[in-house]
Amino acid sequence: MTTPHTVPVAVVGAGPYGLAVAAHLTGRGLPPRVLGVPMESWRTRMPAGMFLKSLPRASSISDPAGRYRLADFRAASGLPPVGDRYAVPLDEFVRYGEWFQRARVPQVERAPVVGIERARDGYRLMLDTGEVFAARAVVLAGGFPPYARIPEVLRPLVEAGLASHTADHADLAKFGGRRVAVIGAGQSALESATLLHEAGAEPVLVARTGQLLFGEPPDCDDPADRPWPVRLAKPGSPLGPGWSFTAFSRATGAFRALPDATRARLVRTVLGPAGGWWLRERLEGRFPVLTGHQLLAAERTGGDGGSDGGDGGVRLGLRGTTGGTTSELEVDHVLAATGYRVDVGRLDYLSPELRDAIERRNGGAPRLSAGFESSVPGLYFTGLSAADTFGPLMRFVCGTGFAARRISRSVAAGPAGSR
Repeated sequence: MTTPHTVPVAVVGAGPYGLAVAAHLTGRGLPPRVLGVPMESWRTRMPAGMFLKSLPRASSISDPAGRYRLADFRAASGLPPVGDRYAVPLDEFVRYGEWFQRARVPQVERAPVVGIERARDGYRLMLDTGEVFAARAVVLAGGFPPYARIPEVLRPLVEAGLASHTADHADLAKFGGRRVAVIGAGQSALESATLLHEAGAEPVLVARTGQLLFGEPPDCDDPADRPWPVRLAKPGSPLGPGWSFTAFSRATGAFRALPDATRARLVRTVLGPAGGWWLRERLEGRFPVLTGHQLLAAERTGGDGGSDGGDGGVRLGLRGTTGGTTSELEVDHVLAATGYRVDVGRLDYLSPELRDAIERRNGGAPRLSAGFESSVPGLYFTGLSAADTFGPLMRFVCGTGFAARRISRSVAAGPAGSR
């Protein structure tokens, strides 16, 4: 028998994916309990001054009515319309997400979930307030922070305060005057190094790739203005122009049918390491860039360490990826822009029994049904956690519509409707 404290569904996380799922569930007459701080990771885990890599028209959080797009927020805020050549600032996107939440998901509770375990009626959730309640279904939309990947060679330095992941910083200005090695070649690495330079730090970018890559600027503000031969050769999509990107955007459900190894390779390589087109002129020639270098070793030099690294520094051992020659680089701090690796085993708010029950593949990603349901009935994953099943679209805001529609439909139908 259902107790008064049992709710139909709880959504854990209030970023773009959590808000979209909540809005679509409400649209189906299943208003969920939503737990989390709206846009928290975007506000506290991304550096001030960054811009979204996605186009404005691909940066809207999905709602059933389609009336709460980024363009609608700008209009409501008295801002002019923008086209594809406009790079969306982080602070604008955070304000948009908070506006969306107030309008579409006002019931968000800013109470972190500290525990989830299986119960007779579904799941038992424990909040840091001490409250315990039950939900028949749970949607995990907590985002990327638990999945931050740090190279093994840097882990001792993290404990000493001499290395960190880009997800650890909302303000890179604190590194002003310090020499910082940024490891990586993707958008996070390139933008972090640029922001460090603009904040008065001395960044050195270390990348295995032999050449830094940047996207091409849109050829016009409105995709409808592109000549039809260009549109035919490279059709537009939320992920960018091209037939492959169009396939990943329009046939997202079919991605799940590919072999495990193929999906893992595509998620890793599609939209691989590259910077936004608008970043190039702010980076090139501004600070040292060591391309074609692989990180081999890292050790602390001097000082007594401590939570902030004290007066110590870091000596990095590097090896050239072409000639195999080795070299050393001494810096004050190492910033790992080394991306994320989904592993549900790192979600410590899930009980050990629940974590062990989730079927995983490709190293830790949950195996999901067509409705985003895991192997444990009534437990759903969305956002980055679902990228291994549904492809690169799940790494971007433009994937919120596909995920929210499928999850809300599956929850409304019950466990049998998600397979």
